[in-house]
Amino acid sequence: MKNIFVISFIFASNLVFGQPSSPVTSVERDYKVSGKVLEMGTNLPLEYASVSFLDSQGKIVSGGITDLEGQYEIVVPEGVYTVQYDFISFQTKQLKNTVVDSNITMPDVYLEIDSETLDEVIVRAETTEVQIRLDKKIYNIGKDLTTSGATVSDALDNIPSVTVDVDGAISLRGNENVRILINGKPSAIAGFGSTDALRQLPAESIERVEVITSPSARYDAEGTAGILNIILRKEKTLGLNGSVQTNLRYPTGSGVTGNVNLRTDKFNIFNTTGFDYRESPGNAFFKNTYFSNNVDNPLVIEERDYDRQQKGFNTNLGFEYFLTETSSITAAGFFRISDGDDLTTNITDEFNSSNMLAESRTRIENELEDDTNFQFSLNYVNNFNTDGHKLEAQFQWETGEETEESLIEETNTFPMREVLPAEQIVQKEDETEYLFQVDYVLPIGEHAQFEAGYRGDFENTITDYLLREELTVGGGFVRNDSLSNVFDFTQNVHALYSQYGNKLGKFSFLLGVRMEATTLKGAVTGEDVTSTGDFNFNFDKDYIGLFPTVNLVYELSEAENISLGYNRRINRPRSWFVNPFPSRSSEANVFQGNPDLDPSYASAFDLGYLRKFGQKLTLTSSVYYQYETDAFERIQEETGQQTPNGIPIIRSIPINLATNERIGFEAAILYNPLDWLRFNGSFNFFRFETEGDFNGVDYGSKNTSWFARGSTKVSLPYKIDWQTNMFYRGPSNNAQTENEGLLSVNLALSKDVFGDNGTIGFNVSDLFNSRKRRSLTTTDSFISESEFQWRERQFTLSFTYRFNQKKQRQQRTREENFEDEGFEG
Repeated sequence: MKNIFVISFIFASNLVFGQPSSPVTSVERDYKVSGKVLEMGTNLPLEYASVSFLDSQGKIVSGGITDLEGQYEIVVPEGVYTVQYDFISFQTKQLKNTVVDSNITMPDVYLEIDSETLDEVIVRAETTEVQIRLDKKIYNIGKDLTTSGATVSDALDNIPSVTVDVDGAISLRGNENVRILINGKPSAIAGFGSTDALRQLPAESIERVEVITSPSARYDAEGTAGILNIILRKEKTLGLNGSVQTNLRYPTGSGVTGNVNLRTDKFNIFNTTGFDYRESPGNAFFKNTYFSNNVDNPLVIEERDYDRQQKGFNTNLGFEYFLTETSSITAAGFFRISDGDDLTTNITDEFNSSNMLAESRTRIENELEDDTNFQFSLNYVNNFNTDGHKLEAQFQWETGEETEESLIEETNTFPMREVLPAEQIVQKEDETEYLFQVDYVLPIGEHAQFEAGYRGDFENTITDYLLREELTVGGGFVRNDSLSNVFDFTQNVHALYSQYGNKLGKFSFLLGVRMEATTLKGAVTGEDVTSTGDFNFNFDKDYIGLFPTVNLVYELSEAENISLGYNRRINRPRSWFVNPFPSRSSEANVFQGNPDLDPSYASAFDLGYLRKFGQKLTLTSSVYYQYETDAFERIQEETGQQTPNGIPIIRSIPINLATNERIGFEAAILYNPLDWLRFNGSFNFFRFETEGDFNGVDYGSKNTSWFARGSTKVSLPYKIDWQTNMFYRGPSNNAQTENEGLLSVNLALSKDVFGDNGTIGFNVSDLFNSRKRRSLTTTDSFISESEFQWRERQFTLSFTYRFNQKKQRQQRTREENFEDEGFEG
């Protein structure tokens, strides 16, 4: 362990640097001019502020922009200049008669907000290109009109490279093994790995989303596809400010979200609180054809209607206290509670070999769900100087409790009416997680930076599954000991990392290594633990892995660069993937975890290209390759058992396949040809090949698929904006299932009112009601055709009012940089 620790601190990377332009050729000597640009009142650094050196004719001789810390260093020919400082929505400042005859350090420059130009800056801010870092791309959620009144899950579905399936599964570049972080950390806000919570949180709580396809060593190694880091809102402007948004929806729904912030020179209090009620009707269709001679009715057709009602309340309250000018401590708490009432009606028709209706029955499941999450975090930051030398320590504790109670009633309706015994299912899940983290950053020289740190993540989940059945109609409920169980799952991860970055001329690099030691423990208690197969019910596994990362960038010019990234990742099984006891979605369909499931490991390469054509056009593209061992695959197989009606019971179970090889290409364009017209689009093509078998069945497969999205935004007269988003996902397949293509179109309109302090919005989600998953599953014993629509077309009317706050302007300050310090991530 000691040797590994030493090795991990030899490797490294992280760098923060300005981007000076090439100086004009001069017969005089050239000197370095450095300095810092800050925001007046807050003393926060202004990133990407421009610094220009003007001669006596007002012509720019040299210039550059500030880095993440507001610092600049520019090569300037000998002479006397007017130094001009500019930043969007801030007043321009000039220092005249500045003599450059040696290497000099300019005094700190403070820029003030220009309230008179804020309105015209709105358009420029709306057209800002995606922000590119060595290891990620940053997208601003607040600029998407279609997310007004929407959820976090909806907002993620508008991000290039990201897709959200109709049942909420989130994928990055077509790969579902993606890690979801909140403010750079795993969080109860994201639902402890489940994406259900993201469907309940309002999109208004998000400031930006970071898409990290080549994570640096500072990040968790979890998630073979990469990381989605969701950054929550926190205002940086002095004084009291905030906003309130209300919305009404059809199907029936409503919500209100408030953001308020009070900031002084000594402290900052921030809060986001929201309440939401929504009804989400959905539907599904299944057609199963069985080949076994033992099946009386080989054709079974199921039609399902979902009637969901969800009420939720969430609040995030934080207090930041500035101990000194260079250090601060922040305490924050997050609380979420939700209640769900879901009614599922399942009508099943069974047909005999003559294709005549033999039996028909109706199954009604009423599920009540109570979900509570609480998170507390404590953060300490000490900046030793203004050059980026700092220490950060974090503690986070979170707990969650979810209870699902289902009553399942079933009635035969043909050939004769008969009420069948009912079932009661109660599942309780208690989750607790502790996180400790320390990060140290040390600048070395002018452009180099070293970073090292530790993270400990300790998670425990207890799932209590209780199934009670009526033996006779109207009789008492009796516990089913074959399926009722308690599963105790523990995952502990210790991580050490180190990284080092530098810039050598036009070449920048970031090298790092991360070591993670993982412990997975599972314990099952139940009356009848022998009926679920040959599984190791109680397991205790330890894994140690090294995860190197490499990120390289070469600047072909100020507007063009190429990048190369490599990283090794891990995908650990979640608790429900290793719980050996089956859970039933219907009488004939069960899901069963696999306690023998091991983590999968992936090595990924990413070659990227960025080109900016002036201020109107930005093009990004990349080619990526990934090789994964012990990849997860969810397969379906017969259990050999039948329902009381003679229908074979089908089991879904996750397995480790031998390998998964994936290659792909993606491109994105942001084009602003006119002040009133903005367009962005992206395209992603990928191909993967899996190999492996389970229980003597070969599950190897090849799949080629693609998805594309486009968004057009038009600024009309009278301060009206119109936006249209379109998404299409091409057909795909795995070893058993083929999925058809899927098309979805969203439409939105907005108008600013009350002197731009208010905004009225209207949007339609899934305009053509076409967001449906259609699939065909084929095995040796059955064929299953299905169609599933999680949520039908939705209309939303919203109103937002801002006080002491303009529309979001293009500004990045210390808190934002703290989350994504250039190379740090």
